[in-house]
Formats: sequence, structure tokens, C-alpha cells
Amino acid sequence: MKRTYESFNEIEADLKKLYLEKEIAYEELKIVKHDFEDHLKPLNWLNSILKMISKYGVLLMIKKMFK
Repeated sequence: MKRTYESFNEIEADLKKLYLEKEIAYEELKIVKHDFEDHLKPLNWLNSILKMISKYGVLLMIKKMFK
């Protein structure tokens, strides 16, 4: 989709809009990178494993109660 511009002001406005969109995308990417790094930390793995074990334990207790 090509756009025809009537003035340099329209071109500058579009360039500014595209620049701001690029900056927003870059900041979002930095947030994703930070979240990904947090998920890779061993402490977070340990917390996840403990949560899974506790859920499994609760399910086993409920299962034994109804036998």
C-alpha cells in the first residue's frame, strides 16, 4: 500500500510515528528479555518445582481421603 504525500510535513509526521513505534517495540523487547532472564534463574526453577510438588501432594491427599 503506497501512500502519496502532499507535503514534507506529512512525511515528517509519518517518520516520527514510525520512530516512536520502533522505540516502543524496543522497550517491549527489553521487558521480554528481562522476564526471560528471570525465568532462567535457578531460584525460580526451585520455586516452580516446589509448587508442582505441593500440588501433586495435595492431589494425593485428596485421592487417599476418598478411597
